[in-house]
Amino acid sequence: MVRLVQQSQQLLAQYLKPGDLAIDATVGNGHDTCFLAEAVGEAGRVYGFDIQQQALDAAWQRLDQAALAARVALYHAGHETMVQQLPSELRGQVRVVMFNLGYLPGGDKGRTTHLSTTLAALGQALELLAPGGLLSVMAYTGHPGGREEAEAVKAWANNLPRPPWYATLQVPPGNPHAPEWLLVMRETGSL
Repeated sequence: MVRLVQQSQQLLAQYLKPGDLAIDATVGNGHDTCFLAEAVGEAGRVYGFDIQQQALDAAWQRLDQAALAARVALYHAGHETMVQQLPSELRGQVRVVMFNLGYLPGGDKGRTTHLSTTLAALGQALELLAPGGLLSVMAYTGHPGGREEAEAVKAWANNLPRPPWYATLQVPPGNPHAPEWLLVMRETGSL
């Protein structure tokens, strides 16, 4: 059985092409950052955000080992600062933005994403998405505050104007603590 994280990467890989721009809004240990860097190719660029230096160090190590570091810029900053950190010409140009909410695997489980910064970051991600672009949010619900954050993200997505935004949610059956995957697409031709 394919895990939800793998499903998300498989789908996003179909949308990304060499030369695209992508954002990993929650770098963590760098798995999604590497995936995005591979998908955008040498001509593409990935921008990543994390508030923990431990996460950025692990991501740089993973990127160096995969010979992908030249395609990536990492910011030691919260995802809610994306618009302030990135060049203004990126607005409306990013093909994919990925979020993995929760805590750093192998890190301090008391340091998690927070509802207020996540909602701010999601709004900024919409500003950055290109027409036809995708916003992927993997929400982990098994830690304190995780369920509330996931519910707020779903409510946020349900309130997006249609068109130009279309959202879908996948929730694995049978496990109340399984991650939930939200995918938001920007209609092609809308800016």
